[in-house]
Amino acid sequence: MNEKKSFFTGEDLRRILLCIISGTLVAVNLRTFVRAGGLFPGGIAGLSTLVQGIGEKYWGISIPYGNLYMLLNIFPVLLGFLKVGKKFTGYSFITIALVSILTDLLPAYSITYDILLISVFGGIINGAAVAIALHAGATTGGTDFIAAYISEHLGMDGFTCILAFNAVLLCTAGLLFGWERALYSIIFQYASTQVIHLLNNRYKKNTLLIITDYPEEMIRCLNRDVRHGVTEMHVMGTYKDVERTMLYSVISNSELKMVLRDLHETDPHAFINVIRTEQVSGRFYIKPND
Repeated sequence: MNEKKSFFTGEDLRRILLCIISGTLVAVNLRTFVRAGGLFPGGIAGLSTLVQGIGEKYWGISIPYGNLYMLLNIFPVLLGFLKVGKKFTGYSFITIALVSILTDLLPAYSITYDILLISVFGGIINGAAVAIALHAGATTGGTDFIAAYISEHLGMDGFTCILAFNAVLLCTAGLLFGWERALYSIIFQYASTQVIHLLNNRYKKNTLLIITDYPEEMIRCLNRDVRHGVTEMHVMGTYKDVERTMLYSVISNSELKMVLRDLHETDPHAFINVIRTEQVSGRFYIKPND
């Protein structure tokens, strides 16, 4: 008899749990640090906060944050579903739904009223929440979809590009609600971006320069571990004045630990130089979001 395939695998459950943690962190952060400091976080969360503030101050109406956040996420979700990945979008929707629901349900609580501490630690928590979602193969919604699309299809750092959108948002907030809140929001967003760059390795790249006496075995090792090209060059080692072989390849940062381990197992005496690569022009394989 054929065994029925389980609907949810262990990997699915892991990703769902990480998305729940990420969405909850974002909502708690909004109800504590962001609200207490009157800050404008980046992306759709910041746009929702800005529209909410405009409604209250200039139109005298109270707009539920959850409904507004969900509405503004419609276009990014469609972009993610069509261009980034269906499962990627599905998992991301878990975080979006949690943020939309919990932000209006959770009680507001202020840990501190020091605006600088709020900006720094609120940004750190927000960055950690986004990084957790990215580690699960998802996002916290909004401009994260656009950042993922830019990074994968245009070969640019999408999160840096979104910084321009956030700059426009903060300038608008500064004009309407005062520059002090906007300037502290820059600290919040900067801290958040730095944490994301620190914890998210998906789009970071490294160049490998490998000196080895076993080039064929090392090439097979690289081809088995990753889907990147390898260039073989014959060089002269001046220390012993003998001809050696140097292999050149560029791999993603998330693959580095595994590749180095397997290369050293293949040739324990190989000399490997790892160089941080800022930009690659040309075809470079990045595993697509599912």
